[in-house]
Amino acid sequence: MSVKGKILTSIAMAALGLSLMTEGTVAYFNDKEPVTNTFTTGMLDLEINKETIFQLEDLVPGDTMTGNVELINDGSVDMKEVKLHSSYEVVDNGEPNQGDDLGKHIRVEFVRMVNGKQSVVFQKTLAELKASPQQVLKEFPAGSDAEKCMIRITFLNNGKDQNHFQGDQVKLTWEFEAVQRDGKPIRR
Repeated sequence: MSVKGKILTSIAMAALGLSLMTEGTVAYFNDKEPVTNTFTTGMLDLEINKETIFQLEDLVPGDTMTGNVELINDGSVDMKEVKLHSSYEVVDNGEPNQGDDLGKHIRVEFVRMVNGKQSVVFQKTLAELKASPQQVLKEFPAGSDAEKCMIRITFLNNGKDQNHFQGDQVKLTWEFEAVQRDGKPIRR
């Protein structure tokens, strides 16, 4: 090893030794205070006042039925919207329907009661509803009053022979879906 290398090694060893000695002699004060935080998530809870809205028999083209329902935000979180998802099955008990869907002949009109007046939210056939969920409420705050709604079902009379639907049955399932409000900065 050269003289220059020996000198550099000696300087490095001296610096290391010096740093080890000063590390042991450094003193400081320290204080710790714990802080406890709690996070509770909100509850999204949509309630409906009925399990069955319609139980109908012996319908003929042109018949109209009305059912009333109340939607309730029973949770602690505001709802951005409530959507209606529809699915149905046609049980063909009579003549073969030859591809004609009874759901295309049943119209659903969803009506909200706003300040004692009727406001039509949408008017679609069961086939259209099955293909595309519909918004029935927008901005449903937690703790607000129940939303009173009316649903009108009409077996459309198309003015043509609808005999192939005689004795048929529609098994309809509706699912109301509540969607939470958008996230936002919370200041306390």
